[in-house]
Amino acid sequence: MGDPNAWYYCLTHQTAEKGVGCRGGDRMGPYPDEATARRALELARERTEAEDEADREWKGK
Repeated sequence: MGDPNAWYYCLTHQTAEKGVGCRGGDRMGPYPDEATARRALELARERTEAEDEADREWKGK
């Protein structure tokens, strides 16, 4: 169940939505505000790239 005051990014509809919306498996979040929820895919990409870089550095030691 989602937080009725939090924002989520719906992967099905590719939109930010507040509170209980689409099923949990189709959403990313929760996020503190609508602007952050709209950036969900960008944030995920940035975090993945940062972790990939950390892995490369760790393997290089």
